[in-house]
Amino acid sequence: MKFLIARLNHETNTFSPVTTPLQAFSPDYDAAAFLANKDMRTAMAAFIDAAQRVGAQCVTPVSATANPSGPVLADAYDALTDRIVAAAVGCDAILLDLHGAMVAQNTPDGEGDLLARVRAAAPGVPLGVALDLHGNITQKMIDNADVMVGFKTYPHVDMYETGEHAARLVLQMLQHGRRYAVRWRPLPLLSHTLRSTTLGGAMAAAVASARQAEDDGVPAMTIFAGFSLADIAAPCVSVVATVERTPGSEALCAAALDRVAGRIWSEREGYVYASEPLSEAFARAQGMAQGAEKPVLLLDHSDNCMSGGTCDTMDVLQAAWQHGLTDIATGPLSDPDAVVQLIAAGVGAQVSVRLGNKVPLTRLGITKEPVLVQGTVRAISDGSYTVSGPIYMGQRCSMGRAVWLDLGGTQIVVVEQPHEPWDLGVFSCVGLDPTAYRYLLLKSRMYCRPVFVPLSAGLVECDSPGVTSSDYRLFPFENLRQPVYPLGDVPTFP
Repeated sequence: MKFLIARLNHETNTFSPVTTPLQAFSPDYDAAAFLANKDMRTAMAAFIDAAQRVGAQCVTPVSATANPSGPVLADAYDALTDRIVAAAVGCDAILLDLHGAMVAQNTPDGEGDLLARVRAAAPGVPLGVALDLHGNITQKMIDNADVMVGFKTYPHVDMYETGEHAARLVLQMLQHGRRYAVRWRPLPLLSHTLRSTTLGGAMAAAVASARQAEDDGVPAMTIFAGFSLADIAAPCVSVVATVERTPGSEALCAAALDRVAGRIWSEREGYVYASEPLSEAFARAQGMAQGAEKPVLLLDHSDNCMSGGTCDTMDVLQAAWQHGLTDIATGPLSDPDAVVQLIAAGVGAQVSVRLGNKVPLTRLGITKEPVLVQGTVRAISDGSYTVSGPIYMGQRCSMGRAVWLDLGGTQIVVVEQPHEPWDLGVFSCVGLDPTAYRYLLLKSRMYCRPVFVPLSAGLVECDSPGVTSSDYRLFPFENLRQPVYPLGDVPTFP
């Protein structure tokens, strides 16, 4: 047997000014794609393990992932998807590790168009897909997959398990003649990413209902929170099930889909996040810091590069200074020009540099001025580290060159590339211990939490005008199908 196994991940924020060319994906091809995933914790790694257990040949044309950013350039999308489609011919099974929220310059439905082309190239071949919990599901995706399974955790820690699940169902099609299809219930609900965490709240309850449906006999059920910062027709919540094509299974799944979708709609307010004014957020942070032996964690979720942020806005840090916060560690802040200047000055140099706010937020109509700061260059490194936390454990990361800039009351790690603070390595790579300060400011929503929350005295979420803000009023949606909650009144659903 021969299995097509490929990975192509991109979450597209159509409001982001960060471009997404081919090099943003750092693609691996053929044998290199296999090696990039083997023994890792990705869905593609699970696909490889499943194929090898049954003695199948693994055809791995590409493994490509890019940080969330603006629409994928057309030539990049074509180059990557063409390799997958070409490899589908002659395969006995197809297992794809996709995101589910890709928008390219030449298609608003990156995964749907890809799946349709793969289906046309290999008609009748069992096709399974593993997706991110934030997938924006479309009818074309539903129609062109036999098996669809998404993550059940956010922060995401079950990528491998999701791949295992999808592969198990595809193998049942091959080995036992099972006939699967995908069914769904889309909801007119634009969720906030901060309300899609599975650590608690409405989303956690919905995922528990999906797990119960699986325990009751549904082959697979996923709650997709959607990714709302995509200006497409329906970047919304959906409930998706893989169903066996028998009358009994179809009826079971239809009832479960209706039940779970109805619960989500009845609890729709639980998917909406209201940002706290920064003055109130910092007042709470100052209260938490009194007598604390650990830093208070401040999360700037308005400039999160893992949702398409530029990783260079200074609003929250400036507001913290204005409200009297000091003894702050923060980073990584992406400013390649500043890094060049700081490295040229050298360790120990006293410097004056214009920092951050250099990428115009053109889709939002926002342009900011860099902030002039004075400080001392404490350390310089290549900005590389190995993730030791639970998300992407063991993966080698690079932020580009990194500099520890000491401003006196604030310590900043300035880097060449936007980067999520996955791990303490973003600080330790320059010798900075962030736990030694009163406040720790990170540009993150969720991914930092498994590592940094246990090290903190408390957490405060901070919002400001940025391309990953939770304030939908900032975003000029043009293609969003209305009405949709919470932007307007929605007729009774379902």
